[in-house]
Amino acid sequence: MAYVIGVDVGGTFTDAVLDDDSGTVVAAKSPSTPPDYSRSVLDALERLAEQLGTPLATMLAQTHHIAHGTTSSLNALVTGNVPDVGFLTTRGHRDSIFIMNVEGRYLGRCPHELQHVLGQAKDHALLPKRHALEVIERIDRDGSVVVALDEDQARAAIRTLRDDGVRAIAISLLWSFRNPVHERRLRELVAEQDPELYVALSSEVSPRIREFARNATTIMSTQIGPGLRDYLGTLETSLRERGLAGPLLVMQSNGGAVAAAEAPAAAISTVGSVLTGGVVGSVQLGRQLGHRDIISTDVGGTTFLAGLIVDGEPVRDTTTVINHHPINVPTLRVDAIGSGGGAIAWLDGGGNLRVGPRSAGAVPGPACYGTGGTEPTNTDANLVLGILPERGLLGGRKALSVDLARQAIDTQIAKPLGLSVEQAAAAIHAVQNAQTGDLLRKTVVEAGHDPRRFVLYAFGGAGPAHCARYAAEVGVSEVVVPLGPVASAFSAFGLASSDVVLAAELSDPTFVPFDPARAERNFAELEERVRDGLARQGLAFDTVELFREIDMRYTMQLAEVTTPVAAGPLDTAAIEAAAAGFEERYAALYGADAGFREAGIQAITFRVRGVGALPFSPALPEVPAAGSADPAEARDGTRPVCLDAAAGYVDTAVYDYRRLRSGHVLAGPAIVEVPTTTVVIPAGHTGTVDRLGNLTIRSAS
Repeated sequence: MAYVIGVDVGGTFTDAVLDDDSGTVVAAKSPSTPPDYSRSVLDALERLAEQLGTPLATMLAQTHHIAHGTTSSLNALVTGNVPDVGFLTTRGHRDSIFIMNVEGRYLGRCPHELQHVLGQAKDHALLPKRHALEVIERIDRDGSVVVALDEDQARAAIRTLRDDGVRAIAISLLWSFRNPVHERRLRELVAEQDPELYVALSSEVSPRIREFARNATTIMSTQIGPGLRDYLGTLETSLRERGLAGPLLVMQSNGGAVAAAEAPAAAISTVGSVLTGGVVGSVQLGRQLGHRDIISTDVGGTTFLAGLIVDGEPVRDTTTVINHHPINVPTLRVDAIGSGGGAIAWLDGGGNLRVGPRSAGAVPGPACYGTGGTEPTNTDANLVLGILPERGLLGGRKALSVDLARQAIDTQIAKPLGLSVEQAAAAIHAVQNAQTGDLLRKTVVEAGHDPRRFVLYAFGGAGPAHCARYAAEVGVSEVVVPLGPVASAFSAFGLASSDVVLAAELSDPTFVPFDPARAERNFAELEERVRDGLARQGLAFDTVELFREIDMRYTMQLAEVTTPVAAGPLDTAAIEAAAAGFEERYAALYGADAGFREAGIQAITFRVRGVGALPFSPALPEVPAAGSADPAEARDGTRPVCLDAAAGYVDTAVYDYRRLRSGHVLAGPAIVEVPTTTVVIPAGHTGTVDRLGNLTIRSAS
């Protein structure tokens, strides 16, 4: 017997999914334990072992690998809870990171912030100026050394940073992506003075053109590298002590995993690890159900996440934005807002009801948890509305207090607005649905897609309670709630489904047409780096595939479009085919007549993505079939539930998911209680249990 385990550490709950090579899938859920999230990982693994009826040590000894997604890196950057780091750059270029180009005023800002020009300001810098020092050196755009590195001056700069107490040093020199010799020598000089200092080089973390983004990426990677190294080291030691035989892998933003020992060197690649697990799981489930166009939505305790799968492949991006700074990291495109189950409801200065982005998190949690939280949340509203059972969550293991929920909503929302508690709870529920629907419009419609041709997958602890409403906001008529053995731990299922993915890239700007031999050299170097990286993972892969791509743009534009390049020998025709592919993608993104070939086309960054396929991936097993469509055997009485503010509370059928079978059809309004989540089927909708135990919700109209 061999197991694969996925562990998704969220801000509120930690989920785990185990799959074995015979097709068994089990899931577990445990409250997260900040600041030491490793405790909740071990708790979730203990619960998996309990379900298997085997000691934890026995389960871990038979585990092929664990794929782990963590919020620690992203949370550290977003909150600014990072250690002091130093920054070394080329003389005369220190202030690039503080000037922030024009980008510092608009990156990551919503439309109404962009329109308020007078209120725009550059956010605080990533580090204080005393920790940003210059070294004397210069390499030109062709990679030639113009000014040799002044090693004595560099040693003095390193000593200054070390004496000021920095834990790590980011090194990003001008044109280092063309020639990294000075960056590598600086790393050696740091090691001479203090071999324990963590060092990150831009030529390894982000070998792309554009100074500000490269600097920001390298600094942020340096800020989270030491913490990630310590966290993973502690976690892996604990797992080894408990008998883990296989490797610990860490999910990356690109939708693939990497060995835990490798992850801290490029720590920035892990910042989206928990965001991408659900998208990867949706791809895997879509293959089983025959869905190729999917909107993947995850409503956890803290955030609402939305990703897109088009023609069977997740939509990818080459950059992301954190705290208004550009980050050069290949990623699955996932949009997020702070609108999870723990999102706090509040009134703004104008008396308008808002939900999120602040979250009650795991500690202190929503008011109804009775663990010290006093602010009303989406979870409190759902409890008051009857959507959540008063006996509690996690099969009753997480007690809930409706009295505390009512008290929080009454004092902070209902009375100030002149509403009853029930009306205020319904308003919170409606705002939650509306703002999640708004994000879906951005994810799907603004990307040029018609949402009516997509199926929406909804998961996470709170997603199934809201999905029918936010799907209707964008006109999606079919919603799949992945249940079966994974339920709200679906993102962990995605982690367990992931392969190992590594990417290597380098910027080498040139105009189309260009010498195919130039592209051949670039791709050969990148492919060698990717193959070497895959070899270091310590895993046997079923297959290894390499994918080539080039970021291209029309001349003088600032942004590029990623374009696939065919494998095999490159000739002039292959380069022209890549340029034609760029124009097709550009037209799809921006309109049929938006391109301007007369301006010329530039190839900017060359990239290779390597996918090492692991021996087996989880697949949801089939569930027993029902004797008829009538789900009476699973009915567990009724309770008053308010799913529509106008209709008020209605006696609503409640079903126990554990007694549902494939082929059962449920007429709305109905509530389906799953040990780790609750599904809402509104009036005018039906829910059908499919062969894998998933619940498909469709509008009856």
